Amino acid sequence: MSIKYRIAQIEDVPAVYQFAEDKLRVEFPDEMELMMQVWNSRFRKEALEHYLKMGWSFIAYDENNKLQGFFLGQPFLFFQGHTQTLWVEMITASDFKIEAELAEIAIKLSRDKHLQKVVLPKSVETLHFENTAVKFQKWSDECVWVKTTK
Repeated sequence: MSIKYRIAQIEDVPAVYQFAEDKLRVEFPDEMELMMQVWNSRFRKEALEHYLKMGWSFIAYDENNKLQGFFLGQPFLFFQGHTQTLWVEMITASDFKIEAELAEIAIKLSRDKHLQKVVLPKSVETLHFENTAVKFQKWSDECVWVKTTK
């Protein structure tokens, strides 16, 4: 299977949403439970519209133009002492190889655009990176947070 990668566009929202929902459906086959999980997900439609408009998210697709994975990213400016940081909110794919390639794209994109840091979901630590020796750093700053909604 040949996989291609490109910057996600706003027109990709329905396909990205469907891909993520289908993956979640495997874990939560009950429709009501699935709906509750989608409401609390990182791929809600308004989130996808936000991320895909920014131009820092990528999708993976096969020779039949079927979506095989994606990551949602956005830059932070002046975050924890770094001028520019890429935040990857979510990364998911049909298999671990594609997921690793998407993570590598996020890292390479950040290097090419001279960003100083990429913040990735912890799950990427378990992936095998074929093309790059990736040295993950633990989040060094101790933070606290406050929920500002009910």
